[in-house]
This record gives sequence, structure tokens and C-alpha cells, in this order.
Amino acid sequence: MTDATYVQKACAYITRRPGELLVFEGPGHDGLQIPKGTLEPGESPREALFREVREESGLSTLSDTRHLTTDVWTRRAGRRYVRHFFHATVYEPRDRWTHTVTDGGAEHDATFSFRWVRPTTAQPFALELDAYVDLLPTASRADEISSASD
Repeated sequence: MTDATYVQKACAYITRRPGELLVFEGPGHDGLQIPKGTLEPGESPREALFREVREESGLSTLSDTRHLTTDVWTRRAGRRYVRHFFHATVYEPRDRWTHTVTDGGAEHDATFSFRWVRPTTAQPFALELDAYVDLLPTASRADEISSASD
């Protein structure tokens, strides 16, 4: 029996308003995805989050970034991922766009098609990336918070 390999990943739930989550469809996976990627040596999960979001989507300004949870997810025997899930908000007027990765890494020249979805009604996500969408603020929760602060 071999020791399991653990790969550290940063995963981004990005919303532009409560109830709208940024997703993309890209090469190599069936289902929706969120910006995510492997931590580089010496990089913290938060640093990887900002780098991966910029590389995969072109978005460079995130607000209210907070860590939601960390899990260990097994994709196949001997390969485990330590996934750090974050939530961030962004001002983004585009409803849809494509972005081509130009960082020179493994996804260089890959093109991703981004759009906003309501995560509770979206099709299944690839790689079980929708596991924690229930931790995101919803429109009704945002209204309750707004009313409580008045």
C-alpha cells in the first residue's frame, strides 16, 4: 500500500450579488466549475485564490474575501485533495465572457466561458465543487442582514 498524495487546492465561490455565482465551462471536465487551482510552493491558500482567479477569469479585484471551509476530497485511489473554499464578491457588469489563460502554465491557451448561475438550480458541478454552495449568502439572508442593520 502506498502513502496517499495530498494536493492543496484553492477554490473560489465568487458572487456579484446574493444568489449569483460565477461558473465556467472549460476543457477537460463535464459540468460547471468554479475558479480553482493548485497552490504553488510557499504560497498560502489565500494567495493561490487571488492568483488562480486572475489567471482563469481575468478578474483582478475581489472584495469581502473570506475562508468558508477546508475539506479532503478523494478523486481516485491514492490521490487526495485538500480543498480550501473561499467566498468573495466582485463588481462585474458582464453577464457572460470568455477568458484565455496566458500564464504559461499547464492551462496556457485554455479558454474558459464564464457566466452567472443560481447555484441551487444549476446543473451539477464537476469534481463536486458545489459541495459548499449552501454556505453562500442568499438573497433572503442578505435582506435579513440589511433589515437587522437598519
